[in-house]
Amino acid sequence: MLKKYITNHLFFDTMRSEVLNTAAQRNVFLSPDALQIILSNPEPMMFVNNILSYISKSTMFVGKEDVLTFISGGLSKSESKPVAPKNKRQHDISVVPGTDITGESTCEGKVEDFTRYFMSRYNMIRDMLKRRLGSSLPIEKATSVSREVQVIGMVSESSVTKNGHRTLTLEDESGSCKVLVLKDSNISDIIVNDEVIGVVGSPTRDGKMLVAQEIVRPGVSHEPWVPSDSVASVAFLSDIHVGSHTFLDSRWDAMTKWLRENAKKMDLDYIILPGDVVDGIGIFPGQQEELSVDDIYMQYYRLAERLKDIPDHIKIVLQPGNHDAVRPAEPQPALSSVFAKKFDSNVMLTANPVCLSIEGRSVLAYHGRSIDDWVASVQRLTYDDPVAIMKEMLERRHLAPMYGMKTALAPEKKDYLVIEKKPDIFVTGHVHGANTIEHCGVRLIAASTWQDQTDFQRMHNFNPKPGIMPIVHLGTGNTIMKGF
Repeated sequence: MLKKYITNHLFFDTMRSEVLNTAAQRNVFLSPDALQIILSNPEPMMFVNNILSYISKSTMFVGKEDVLTFISGGLSKSESKPVAPKNKRQHDISVVPGTDITGESTCEGKVEDFTRYFMSRYNMIRDMLKRRLGSSLPIEKATSVSREVQVIGMVSESSVTKNGHRTLTLEDESGSCKVLVLKDSNISDIIVNDEVIGVVGSPTRDGKMLVAQEIVRPGVSHEPWVPSDSVASVAFLSDIHVGSHTFLDSRWDAMTKWLRENAKKMDLDYIILPGDVVDGIGIFPGQQEELSVDDIYMQYYRLAERLKDIPDHIKIVLQPGNHDAVRPAEPQPALSSVFAKKFDSNVMLTANPVCLSIEGRSVLAYHGRSIDDWVASVQRLTYDDPVAIMKEMLERRHLAPMYGMKTALAPEKKDYLVIEKKPDIFVTGHVHGANTIEHCGVRLIAASTWQDQTDFQRMHNFNPKPGIMPIVHLGTGNTIMKGF
């Protein structure tokens, strides 16, 4: 009897906290009497969500009379319009035009393709830098004047002198020049090849070099997250690796069971899968020894069956990664129709990377292969802190600036890896870590994995963080890391 009492009491306290938190996310306060009526309902979370959907957006206080009026079918402090049942809620999700390469690839690997590709990158980021710098001079002219100048160019080479100074080769349409960054300056030491930067500096007397006083990057504005009236949430499930013998069946089952029990009442309506959804075939030497399913078509069939465990009301966005059955060069198109037909209608296939509009929020989803290049090129960046690397991407407004490294880049007519607009949410996977931070109002999400430590990871002493599902509330921006 005592055990039953304690269990019921704990359940009541938990439900009370969840109801109050749900109301607080809408900036609504519940009176004690109103809260008591809500908790007496057999489905308190569904009940409070229906009330919050019914009342006016400007309502800040809900009392007993408001709840009773709602129960009787009237509207309290509300516009007189019907509200759709929660299970009939319409999805509001679309691909931002111009961010999905699927069906748009034209590159043939010719010299002119590469020229057009890098000019696309340069022009898009140059325009961002001009908004910060104002006027700038062509490099060819800047080295011939005797005053401080501002130039914009692409870094084609970077090196450190024996005295600890850094020299850059900077290029634009007009020509190239050397830039000297003194070691005792306050300029960031993270400068990578092929990024587009602005330089404020003075030419040397012989006109052969600019001495930098400041390095300017496009960056992102510092506006905070602005709350909206959306009540929905979006979750992220990266690096599932179906087909690997280290796929975590039990954790996946626990996660989908939790979704079936909780997703509707917390309005979790969207899930994004940022790549490596299957383990693939022939991705690395000796992979066949780590596969439980050695047929790529069967891997996607098994994945489709796993996704059926997720409630049907959730819209799923699936994009490829470096283990998936698409070209390895980025940007990667969506999975072909051969695989698409295996999935239910609630699964939406997109490219990698892609920018999505979800209930008024901009979500940039990128698998994250270029993280390998950042770790290899910059000593202080590590796999243990992927969100620090994501901040560097945002500052440069490019997901993979370094050309010719592990991340293969296709020379398309447009550089799809330029971050054209500041996102509200930026998610990556690939490294099997799990972390989240806020940066200049952007929610940075390093999604987790559903694969246990592999032999390759063990050999390199890398410990993944599996079975964690990040969830972001689209209205408030509140983020939780739900572990399984």
